[in-house]
Amino acid sequence: MVSLGCPKALVDSERILTKLRSDGYALSPGYQEADVVLVNTCGFLDSAKEESLAAIGEAIAENGRVIVTGCMGKDAETIRQRFPEVLAITGPAQYESVVGAVHEAAPIPPSAYLNLVPEGGLKLTPRHYSYVKISEGCNHRCSFCIIPSLRGDLVSRRPDAILREAEKLVAAGTKELLIISQDTSAYGVDLRHQAWPWKGGEVRAHMTDLAAALGTLGAWVRLHYVYPYPHVDQVIPLMAEGLVLPYLDIPFQHASPAVLRAMKRPANDLKVLERVKAWREICPDIAIRSSFVVGFPGETEQDFDYLLEWLDEAQLDRVGAFRFEPVQGAAANALPDAVPEEVKEERYARLMEKSAAISAAKLQAKVGRTVDVIVDVVDDEGGATGRSKADAPEIDGNVHLRDAPHLRPGDIASVLVEDADEHDLFGVPTA
Repeated sequence: MVSLGCPKALVDSERILTKLRSDGYALSPGYQEADVVLVNTCGFLDSAKEESLAAIGEAIAENGRVIVTGCMGKDAETIRQRFPEVLAITGPAQYESVVGAVHEAAPIPPSAYLNLVPEGGLKLTPRHYSYVKISEGCNHRCSFCIIPSLRGDLVSRRPDAILREAEKLVAAGTKELLIISQDTSAYGVDLRHQAWPWKGGEVRAHMTDLAAALGTLGAWVRLHYVYPYPHVDQVIPLMAEGLVLPYLDIPFQHASPAVLRAMKRPANDLKVLERVKAWREICPDIAIRSSFVVGFPGETEQDFDYLLEWLDEAQLDRVGAFRFEPVQGAAANALPDAVPEEVKEERYARLMEKSAAISAAKLQAKVGRTVDVIVDVVDDEGGATGRSKADAPEIDGNVHLRDAPHLRPGDIASVLVEDADEHDLFGVPTA
């Protein structure tokens, strides 16, 4: 399995592998040993499509028997033109079609019933953290995005099914549940926030109810892809109580009202600042991460300066940025006043410089404090690398530990912070 793209695609890969394992297949460590190679593609940006095509080409060169799935599977014609020898192509979340194609390409081995599947399913992440996808698709029609055409409108999972999956993952060793979707705040809208039985009571198909229930399972709960709908305010007390990690991943995308309107995004930036301030009053340790697009068509220097000033006011803990890139099929491609590439680069550099300075000051303020850290990696020299509650895997910073030979991946340690740089903390376990 070659899995590309976002954590949502990674969950799709895990589900495919879990079903194949239950059918008797084993996961190969490399191309040469495999009877068939699955490539789960990303198709959101043109650069991601090129990466996907390169991965398909490598799989064909190394193995020759390749099945393609994922978001770029929607553009099957492009894949077929480049690689006519591909065995099968399916779109995103089409698990049955992928499994069927594997059955055809490499028939099920005998005595499949002897191959046991772990209770938590097969995972592509370390044992101690797991992504849990609570819905598919999206009801928004942002002008730069083609996710609805790739994955359709919002389809939420039943809350009891999500909780059963999460419970199994925790029982199998998961210490951190990363909740993902295209729009976590919209969870349950399509189910009319109906309630389902759970543990002698009920749980509604609603973000706040689901978050509260997940918080009782004994693992860290981290919320990703949260749009700032009004009911997000109800989640902040859960963070203050310790049921949910004090962490919000909110894709603001921009701050200038003119750019947000062109993006077809909510444009009340001042109210958002007021709410961020209120969240910090309720939960002072809350970490807010976001991503922004620079160089969107029509973005003026004034719009960009507005964004930088907004960041000064918002003081977001973690910030990522993307240079605008046309995506085939996106409405934004037809917008006038394209921003030159050199201007995009210059604005990107300025935004990242601004966010790094904010991050450095915030992390420096943690020196001398004691924080909880979940350990990801332990080295052979007594050191370890982990993450605080403010850090999601792979996208945020790390906490580098010395004198930690007693720790193991998945341990949650109390750490005295001794130093900091622009992105990471450095410390020592207190016990």
